[in-house]
This record gives sequence, structure tokens and C-alpha cells, in this order.
Amino acid sequence: MAKAYLAPYGVGLGHASRLISISEHLRRDNTTIKFSSFGEAVSYINNHGYECLKVPPIDFAWNNGGFSVKNSISNIPLWFTNFTRQVAQETRNISTFEPNVVVSDSRLAPIVSSRVLGIPSIVILNQIKLLLSPRIREFRAARVFEKLNGEFFGIIWNIAEKLLIPDLPPPYTIAEHNIWNLESVKRKMHYIGFTTPKWQGDDQAINSVVRSLNLDKKKPIVFMHISGPRETRSSLISTIMDASKYFRKEIQYIISEGKPNGSVIPRKLSSSGWYYEWCPVRDEIFALSELVVIRAGHEAISHAIEHGKPIVSIPIQNHGEQLGNSEKVERMKIGIKLEPLDTNPTQIADAIHRILDDKSYLENVRRIKKITDRYDGINNALEIIKSFI
Repeated sequence: MAKAYLAPYGVGLGHASRLISISEHLRRDNTTIKFSSFGEAVSYINNHGYECLKVPPIDFAWNNGGFSVKNSISNIPLWFTNFTRQVAQETRNISTFEPNVVVSDSRLAPIVSSRVLGIPSIVILNQIKLLLSPRIREFRAARVFEKLNGEFFGIIWNIAEKLLIPDLPPPYTIAEHNIWNLESVKRKMHYIGFTTPKWQGDDQAINSVVRSLNLDKKKPIVFMHISGPRETRSSLISTIMDASKYFRKEIQYIISEGKPNGSVIPRKLSSSGWYYEWCPVRDEIFALSELVVIRAGHEAISHAIEHGKPIVSIPIQNHGEQLGNSEKVERMKIGIKLEPLDTNPTQIADAIHRILDDKSYLENVRRIKKITDRYDGINNALEIIKSFI
């Protein structure tokens, strides 16, 4: 029987959700699946009915809702220790499971272990180099460092047989700042398109949500879907709740905290607002919404584009990747970027009103959606994975 070992990065849920989407298709083909990860991703994967082996975490440090440069630097010795422990544990896990292929989403240790064991590996990755915060990037030395670390990590990622980029090819690449202009990885890179599942739409399911939340489809609905590391969510959720006080009277809104083990029962906030700890009808609400308010994670942005929804993005403070993603969203004129450090409730409300009033955002995102429709990232990844099985 064919076996696949899937190893997503454990911070945030975008990496895990990507591999779960792929695993559902592999399982239908009688492929035995085993996961490994850390952090919130472990319970998220287990909740989807898969066995997930827990490995030592390698994570950045967060404080006050943002990325902490100082604390992350102090964690570097721990990263090296845990990386060594990860490699040792993954080597044991993989040798015991004996998979046909190892699929890593943004993790180095499983690739190193698979190379040691002589097992083919594939990487799904939208961040090849480590981006520094904009404040540090103002210095020329920091920009040189980014370029050098990109080439260095590119050489390491090249250990894998294939490097799959879950994004659109140039010039529409959302994560261009993390991927372009790196010579070390050009040969193995494959743009496969977004790996968010293409939702076909279900009127019955949509109407069920409309009835349960008592929504009026003739009035604008705004979905504020906040994901990311646990430490970064609570302060933004609080700001968003305050922002709802400044919404126009006709706006209906739904807030989702993205808490993996949270309650799936919605709590009524006002006559026009609801709050989920964990939203089990995310796709239905995406389909109903006029626009979405999200962080600037790659998976969240691609999900919004797949649904053809304009974006208000609020990247995590000092998070180089998310800041770059949100800048590309703004340059493509499919959304508005808010600065994480100074964002206040009235700015969020103003950005929402601006997108509702200016239909060019909707027209632009629908144009990009037509381009994404040409690519089926999950099927493209599956074809490559199955070629190794």
C-alpha cells in the first residue's frame, strides 16, 4: 500500500490546511497518511481525523500582537537545539513509517531526514528567504543579509526533489518578495497555483447559514476572519469589535477568531453582528460576504482571491512575509493594507466603507480570480506527489 508522510509547519493553520486538502485526495486513492507537526496545528490535524506525531517546536517569538525581533534573536540557540531534535525524531518517524514520499510544507527537518534515509521529498513553500521587519530593512546591510539568507536557504530547500510554489506565476505572484530573484532554486521551482480548495458553491448550505444567523442578503455582509499565532489574535479581535461600532447601519458582520479548539456556536454581538471562536461555515460566509478583513497570511489571501472578495489586510506587526503580501495586495488594487502598529477602530471601519463604495476593488479581484481559475494547485501538487508514489 502507498504511504505519504506529511509535515506542515505548526504556527498558524495555513500550512496544515494546505496539506489536509491534499491528504483528502490521497486518502481516496487508498494512500496511508501520517502527519507530523507542532503547535496548534497538531490538534487541528487530529480534529480532521488524522494521526499527527508531535515534534519539538521551532517558532518565532510574539508579543503585544506582533513579531518580537528581540525575543526571536534570543531564541536562536533554542531553534538550533530543537532543529537537531526534530531531525532525530523525524528520522525515527519516517524510518518506522517507511513512506513512499515525504511532503513538507515549509519545514526543513523532514527534508533533511528523508535525504538521510534515501526517501524522495517534496516541499510546498511560499517563503524561501527570511524577511526582516521593515524597520531593520532600511539598512543596506539588512537587505544584503536577506539576499544572502535567501540563497543559503534556497540551497537547503534544494535537497528536496521538487519545490512547489502554491502561488500564481509572475507577475501575479502574491509572495514575490519571498520567491523572486533567487538563483539557487530556479531549477526546481514549480508554480502550481493556489492550494486553497476551489469551493463550487452550495445554495442550500448558504441559505442554511442565512437562516441560522438571520442575515439579509440584500444588505452588505463583512467577514472578519482572523488567523495566525495565538498571541497575535486577541488584541486585533478586540480592535475589530470596537470598529463595529462605527459601521454603517446597514452593514452586517461576522467575526471569526480562528481558534482551533474553540466553540463552533456563534455568539450574537448586536442586531447585525456575530462572533465565532471557530467558524465551521467559513466558505459559506466567504461566499455571502462583500469583502473580508484578514491578516496577510498567504493562505488567507489566496482564499479571499479564490472567492473573488476584496480584502482589508492587517498584517502582523514586524512580520516581513505578511507585510510583503499585503503590499502586493494593495499594488494589485484588490484590497487595502492597514498598518498594524497604528490601526484603530475608525481606520478599519473607514477601509471597509471605502471598499464598499469603490467597486473597482471588486472588479480587480474578479479579474485576478479568473487567472486563478486556470490553475488547480491541489491537483497539480497531487500529480507530482503521485508520480513519486
